[in-house]
Amino acid sequence: MSTDVRPSTSAPAGSPSSPVGTWLLTLVTLGIYWLFWYYKVNKQVKQIDPTIEVKPGMAVVAVTLGSFLIVPPFVSIVKTGSRIAQAQRAAGVTADCSGGVGLVLAFVLGLTPLYYQSKLNTVWAPRG
Repeated sequence: MSTDVRPSTSAPAGSPSSPVGTWLLTLVTLGIYWLFWYYKVNKQVKQIDPTIEVKPGMAVVAVTLGSFLIVPPFVSIVKTGSRIAQAQRAAGVTADCSGGVGLVLAFVLGLTPLYYQSKLNTVWAPRG
């Protein structure tokens, strides 16, 4: 039984950030900024669409402590991409974010934050 709940996106949480800046800060801080950014992104998508099920703190735990179990970080990265796509749909833009692409880019110079931030920025892009 599914109900079609249309979230209010008149004032989405957050604002565009530089994808390249996000990626560079991640490199310069040896990944510390990425953890802050990852929490923030997961929190923002929940604010954009309250139907998105995510606990931002647990998402960070999955990519940090979860790495001892090997699988949780990969699952979390893929799910975050899916959440960004869901937030894009809620904002009325083309949902073109892929968790699979985000996962692959994690192994290519750690480009996941660059990709995810560029996709999340479409939520705040001027439409009209």
